[in-house]
Amino acid sequence: MTITYTVFFFIFGLVFGSFFNVVGLRVPKKESIAYPPSHCTKCDRQLTALDLVPVFSYLFLRGRCRSCGEKIHWVYPLMEAVTGILFALSFLHFGFTPELIIAILFVSMLVIITVSDIAYMLIPDKVLLPFGILLLVLRFFIPLDPWWDALVGAAAGFLILLLISVVSKGGMGGGDIKLFFVIGLVLGTAGTFMTLFFASLIGAIVGIIILRKTGQGRKTPIPFGPSIAAGAVIVYFYGDMVLDWYMTLWT
Repeated sequence: MTITYTVFFFIFGLVFGSFFNVVGLRVPKKESIAYPPSHCTKCDRQLTALDLVPVFSYLFLRGRCRSCGEKIHWVYPLMEAVTGILFALSFLHFGFTPELIIAILFVSMLVIITVSDIAYMLIPDKVLLPFGILLLVLRFFIPLDPWWDALVGAAAGFLILLLISVVSKGGMGGGDIKLFFVIGLVLGTAGTFMTLFFASLIGAIVGIIILRKTGQGRKTPIPFGPSIAAGAVIVYFYGDMVLDWYMTLWT
């Protein structure tokens, strides 16, 4: 049954990943997520069921609109697939436990902010606020050990990123600061510090690759949200394993 449930969560994630693309692209522009229906951004043709099958439509249509041939951005199928994988991983890691609820909400938020940050260099408050409130409430019913670690982690994440922003004179966006507050609620104090480490490492690697590929200067803005999301996922699912491995190096 584990395989069956895993496949179910993967498919479930694919479907929601398609919706998260819409949320991540429309909310920052203050557009409705329900109207107008999904359409080609060039020829304005309303998409049909054949165009909207997560990942598979992109592959079947070879990444282009059926009507005008406009290229479909790679972010769409990528985030659909990532959401499917993360939903399946959430079930495999936590099973049918209360923490699964937090896992699904957490990875959903991370996918949405990744889409919006890639598209607009913006992490919307309208995404962070509802997820933050939900996760804060849930952490009282599904607490960390000790229970107060979620609150300390949230405060630490917020204050550290705020300090970095002040020292770097705006080098850290307000959305990143608020995002670390929510991450602290889910991961606690140690997890927040580990996320910052992994996010910085991933961000540095991605930044070097992008700058070398584009040949642009160091002042080229690069969204940090996707790196934070990747670091948070690593810590959430594998943080204990990484920490145990690190500790064995010193024993």
